[in-house]
Amino acid sequence: MTTSDFGTGEYVRSIIAITAFFIIFLIATPVILFLLLITFGKASNFVVEQIAPLMMYPVFWISGISFDQKIHADHLPEPAIYIINHSSTLDVLTILALGLPKIRFVAKWEFQYNPIFLLLGRLTGQIFIKRDKSEKAVETLQKTYRRIKRDELSIMMAPEGSRKHPGVIGPFKKGPFRMAMDLDYPIVPIYFEGNQQLSKGGTLITKSGELTAHIHEAIDISDWTVDNLEQHITEVRSRYIKWAGVENDDVRPIA
Repeated sequence: MTTSDFGTGEYVRSIIAITAFFIIFLIATPVILFLLLITFGKASNFVVEQIAPLMMYPVFWISGISFDQKIHADHLPEPAIYIINHSSTLDVLTILALGLPKIRFVAKWEFQYNPIFLLLGRLTGQIFIKRDKSEKAVETLQKTYRRIKRDELSIMMAPEGSRKHPGVIGPFKKGPFRMAMDLDYPIVPIYFEGNQQLSKGGTLITKSGELTAHIHEAIDISDWTVDNLEQHITEVRSRYIKWAGVENDDVRPIA
């Protein structure tokens, strides 16, 4: 997608939406902090499930974006490891708008450079990892296992790691799948339809249009082993390739 794909009106509307996004965060932050303090952190689930989606919908409305969720399953397990395709900065708004129960996000370490994200992220128990250091990232995830199990939390991760990857669906890292095996959690794949088409990628400059979060049937990992892990990751990634409507390729999982 090139700069010429966007008209003046879309730039203006996007700038208004971005401004609204930060204003909403600034207004909501003291309210959220108050709730977390008076409940000794127990309001974290309420913040993620109820307040976060409410904060995102005005931003979508200003941007001219219609957001919808479609659940392609009779039942969604709790807890679980949720995985998403990651292709644009718009994904950040989309995952916040989902409001999934007892969910925590695995985000890149750099998000903490924003003091608001740092404060709210830490207080609500989000997980920040250094993606460029695979061993350190895995170690950070393993340290959270006790808390995740104790509080019966679900985790959301992007197997592609960064939005900067070749093609529509980038190579999958093994981290989310190793975590699912370690925790003995099923994997629930979510495919974001429209995010890449509406966003410029590295900014929140967007076109108006439709976004849909397709939440698919959970994947049972009871027969997964270290020996067959790559095979299963390749199969999961092939589903995303199919959902994206592109031809299959031979990109192997990366550690």
